[in-house]
Amino acid sequence: MRNLFYVLLAVLVAALSAEPTKAQPTDKPNVLLIISDDQHYGDYGFMGHPVIETPRLDQLAAESLVFRRGYVSTSLCCPSLASMITGQYPRHNGITGNLVNPLAEQQAVYVEFMLKAPTIPRILGEHGYLSLQTGKWWHGNFANGGFTHGMSHGDVTRGGRHGDQGLIIGREGLNPIPGFIDQAKAEEKPFMIWYAPFLPHTPHTPPDRLFEKYKTKTDSPHIARYWAMCEWFDESCGQLLDLLEEKGVAENTIVLYVCDNGWINLPGRGAYAPRSKRSPYDGGLRTPIMVKWPGHLEPGEADGIATNLDLLPTVLDACGVKVPDTVDGVSLLVPENQKRVAFTGAVYSHDAVDIRDPAANLLYRWRIDGQWKLIEPSPARLPDEKPELYNILEDPTEQNDLASQHPDVIERMKKQIDAEW
Repeated sequence: MRNLFYVLLAVLVAALSAEPTKAQPTDKPNVLLIISDDQHYGDYGFMGHPVIETPRLDQLAAESLVFRRGYVSTSLCCPSLASMITGQYPRHNGITGNLVNPLAEQQAVYVEFMLKAPTIPRILGEHGYLSLQTGKWWHGNFANGGFTHGMSHGDVTRGGRHGDQGLIIGREGLNPIPGFIDQAKAEEKPFMIWYAPFLPHTPHTPPDRLFEKYKTKTDSPHIARYWAMCEWFDESCGQLLDLLEEKGVAENTIVLYVCDNGWINLPGRGAYAPRSKRSPYDGGLRTPIMVKWPGHLEPGEADGIATNLDLLPTVLDACGVKVPDTVDGVSLLVPENQKRVAFTGAVYSHDAVDIRDPAANLLYRWRIDGQWKLIEPSPARLPDEKPELYNILEDPTEQNDLASQHPDVIERMKKQIDAEW
């Protein structure tokens, strides 16, 4: 017994004096990015919509740090998504427009830009992460963004520009996400999932049960279908969040939510109103942004502005990874960044004038600073338009242009925009 005691004592002393073991990759948080597609910032229950029901996203909001005043850097889907994954303004990563004919030639240029840019999956892959692309993806094969796994093969002649095979996610279930999580667990590796379903994006083809629910609540069947699509998207998000629970990974997963750009459905057809998608108004630029990280981030509402540029630095901050100097966003885990009051963005042509020259494609620059929002048209592209100024805290739908009353504010904010550019 005495010999056994000394043996155990020696083992204990050796263990205490040894160097601490390094944390396993599974100690790092998993990452889930949920990206809505063409949805107005007010079209959620937790954002106060009187009709649309989004119980699962309402629950996520209750569990998250919520930025009700979130913004995208531009109100067009391809460059907005590129800003999310790179943390860079479109003028810095080079991706300013959507792909038009000839698709293959333009996509090749955007792939060139994407391969040069920092991306969330590429950086995390250097630190042991597996990553999965699903849904909307403009840049050819998923590997071009640094993903280790993905659904989009990248042949625009077969599947179009938006993401080809990846676009079934959400509309036709969640495969291949369950198997991907199982693989990451089996390999004891942390994972990142890009969940960007084509929802509530057109075509507005919701399940009949949801259309029946909403068609009696509006005179427009087109609006009813859009509202139903919003709830269908909410259901898919709930299924995904439930899957994290079922797989036992929810408590170690940071979840981030954003929309690529806004949408205001026209009553007479399934199309968007002028002051939403592709516009410099909040109907196209604003989105709720949510960050849920159990045990690390206190749920609640932040007073400041968050942006789609902030996803990359927030994720890297959570994962203990250095943020590249070329990134324009900030980490939303840092308390002072949660109080930001100013942000500058831009709006570009849907069809690029010069796919390699962001300045040639510029239509508007805009800036928010406290209560003020300035919209500055490009003199080269829109010489007949005048600057517009709104008090967006008092006038959130931007109906009352105050430019003529506050030339001093316009001059100050123009100088701020020029300084940033």
